[in-house]
Amino acid sequence: MLRPVSPPPSDLRPLAIGEIIDRSATFWRKHLKHLFLLSFGFNLLTYILTKAMQLAMQSTLQLLQGAAKGEGDMEAVLVGYGQFLLVTAGTLVGTFWLYWLATLVVARYVVPAQLGEPVPPSEGVRRGLKRLGAFTGAYALSLLWGLGANLLMALPGALVTGAGAAMLGLSSNPGARLGGGVVLAVGILLVMLGVVGGILWYLLRFSLLGPVMAMEELSAVGAFRRSGELLSGRVEPGFTGRVKVRAMILVTVVSVILVAVSILSGLPALIVQFSYGSPFDPVAAAANPVPQSLLVPAELLQVVGQAVFSPLGLVFYALFYLDMRVRREGLDLEQRLGARSTPPVAA
Repeated sequence: MLRPVSPPPSDLRPLAIGEIIDRSATFWRKHLKHLFLLSFGFNLLTYILTKAMQLAMQSTLQLLQGAAKGEGDMEAVLVGYGQFLLVTAGTLVGTFWLYWLATLVVARYVVPAQLGEPVPPSEGVRRGLKRLGAFTGAYALSLLWGLGANLLMALPGALVTGAGAAMLGLSSNPGARLGGGVVLAVGILLVMLGVVGGILWYLLRFSLLGPVMAMEELSAVGAFRRSGELLSGRVEPGFTGRVKVRAMILVTVVSVILVAVSILSGLPALIVQFSYGSPFDPVAAAANPVPQSLLVPAELLQVVGQAVFSPLGLVFYALFYLDMRVRREGLDLEQRLGARSTPPVAA
């Protein structure tokens, strides 16, 4: 039996930023069940990873509690701080890996549907497993690139911080020490701003890495370069015609959505934690821990809420990738010409 090749959507064309957002929201609403199923596993794994880190750090929190009371060995406290930073860094690396992998899986489901060639949700999972090695290699390259960008952006603040610390340490004059304290505070603020800027740059620079891996047969290095090429230059006149500006607007929208969802879905867990003291005080949290029998169900509600709404951001990335290919490579024309010229294929 023969069946015709499905033509692409008639409205496959270059989109304005507002159209990308609107089309993403529409797709998310229509495919909410499948997107939830694709995202829930990644959100659950992220929660398990974070929870394991929190439980592993309970001994460190006890050391901090003892240090706050003037008890304990300072060397042990410093070792505890080192372990805390190491485990936190490892958790962040694993969390970002899961996030970009989820972007790949969702993009493999979204982009074909926009091209008129829908695939089952399982195709996204299959593609993720197939490309796991190359994806991990590209992710490692992105981490090295992102680390360099963070160090570069934090460098001015680090220099100012060092100058402030030197002023405090070398001068006994009260006025000079006050000035040193101000310089130190400014330096720390600049370091924090640099780190935040570096993270936002990382999210921007590699926002298309997942979709590229989902749709194109490239090596780790090839996907790394390709994601950068799609985000370079401009696609139309004006300030918003610069691709990085368009991507920055998109990443900002995604970030706002993710933060809002995290806050709203995290309210039950936050209420439980506040009932036992301030969750923002690690010493107090260690002294009066929240029973896990109450905390885990509340946190699982947060996982479910994030699995419902966070796919909207992943759909944004997939449609932005598709829009870049339409604008840069004429993918819409290619699809239409291919649909007209390709004969029926056997089912």
